[in-house]
Amino acid sequence: MRNHADSYETTLLDFKAHLKLERSMSPNTIAAYASDVQKYFAVLRREATEPAAATTEQIDRFLEEQVDAGVTKRSQARIISSIKALYRFLDAEGKLTQNPCDKLASPKINPYLPTVLSVEEVMRILDSVDLSQPGGHRNRCILEVLYSCGLRVSELVNLRISDLFLDEQFIRVMGKGSKQRLVPIGDPAIKAIRLYRQQRDTGPVQKAAEDILFLNHRGGKLSRVAVFNLVKEQARMAGISKEISPHTFRHSFATHLVENGADLRVVQQMLGHESILTTEIYTHIDTRKWQDTILKYHPARDYEKSEA
Repeated sequence: MRNHADSYETTLLDFKAHLKLERSMSPNTIAAYASDVQKYFAVLRREATEPAAATTEQIDRFLEEQVDAGVTKRSQARIISSIKALYRFLDAEGKLTQNPCDKLASPKINPYLPTVLSVEEVMRILDSVDLSQPGGHRNRCILEVLYSCGLRVSELVNLRISDLFLDEQFIRVMGKGSKQRLVPIGDPAIKAIRLYRQQRDTGPVQKAAEDILFLNHRGGKLSRVAVFNLVKEQARMAGISKEISPHTFRHSFATHLVENGADLRVVQQMLGHESILTTEIYTHIDTRKWQDTILKYHPARDYEKSEA
């Protein structure tokens, strides 16, 4: 007979396979969900309870432990999403008599507003790259493509030369869940790619990376960490004090499109969002900017000053 530990491990493996094969989740999302479920299973182990036999009260106790440990509301919401996904899977497998998550509510959280760069800040970062240095054209090209196309860092490092259709001014991107989309690319990014290709094609190229656009100095595929370090270093050199990452260019790209009147559905397609609700965050950012402008120039401010 299978013991409890085997049951937990088998359930977790089956759940991860479900997320990958049936829900087409990204490796990072699967890892986050699996980590949450592992923490939850630690509570069930203490109480010698099979996952399919757990109660709502046990889930509540687990969540209370997370709150006591200082887990933020946003992380709590993700943990609840992970557990709900687990029990939807177990229910679909016919392993539940009653779903303990039916009455589980997510904590109310304020809408997440990501860090966004202004156009002037983007240009300062781009101009901070020294093109005379080794890797200069590659680094400038990376930043141009991040901003011009709003790519995720995983999409950037996996971009292939065969995905470039520069004469037609678009690129083919492999997004989450192996879903392809076509993204327009502007002239500055096209120019940067062509200049970089002149250097790339004369340097070392590993056989496995022959079709990969962005290479490291050994001719292999560039890592996500290298792109993160590049963005942070160029922001520092440009005198940008904001805490940014490659994703900041994606947020900035989308925000600037919305601010300039782009249709939200078009932005959704370009970013590869499954739901328009995800894209709508950029309308909140635009509203915040509008609100700050109104409050800054509202006549009431001058009135308050005159009364002081």
